[in-house]
Amino acid sequence: MQVLKFVAHSKKVISIAKEYGWHPGARYTNLRDIKDFNFNELGFLDINWKSYNHEKHIEAAAKTSPRLTIARDVECIFSLDKIIREAETLLKYSKHVAIVPKDTLMNGRLNELIPKEFLLAYSVPTKYGGTKVSIESFDRPVHLLGGRPDTQRALAEKMTIFSIDCNRFTLDARYGDYFDGVTFRRHPIGGYERCLADSINNINKIWSNYGPHDEVLDVLEVSCEQRRPFA
Repeated sequence: MQVLKFVAHSKKVISIAKEYGWHPGARYTNLRDIKDFNFNELGFLDINWKSYNHEKHIEAAAKTSPRLTIARDVECIFSLDKIIREAETLLKYSKHVAIVPKDTLMNGRLNELIPKEFLLAYSVPTKYGGTKVSIESFDRPVHLLGGRPDTQRALAEKMTIFSIDCNRFTLDARYGDYFDGVTFRRHPIGGYERCLADSINNINKIWSNYGPHDEVLDVLEVSCEQRRPFA
């Protein structure tokens, strides 16, 4: 099973990414850019983690039935019980739900604290945010939230990756740069769409040899199909 790849961006970016096997993504606060796609095609429903609204999140999940959505970030361990209850509600509408541990009091305790029916999401450190929970704490399949494609791929050597979302390459494409499989550099020909397509293709290539955890990921998909919805 291949690592799932999602991009939440403009209609143009999503359309190009789909040609390379990626899945559409969107924030629950902005479904505009996926209105021309079938909602049943939505792969990833992201959140507004700085100003979270569970009711709006549920409404968007019920409308789109995403393959994966993200529960509210656990910035304080004392909010965990409430977040798990919210995540259980989201499981009614999303095939997978990932919980984002950020409180360092959770270090080494994710297996104990977070029920097995949930994926974990690792917020890749950037200038916009990230998590300080230790990599070693992530004891089950992980969704990588944002960050550089090379950084995401390096993390796959330390944790089991189920899926990624990435749109960093769209920022560089605006300036004629692309991801060449190792780093970002000036595109030899240029052009926004060419930079997008070549970046996406090279991201696919660096993940093409990733397969040490296929059995784990396949079991996760099967167990999801067998999971009974919460009452």
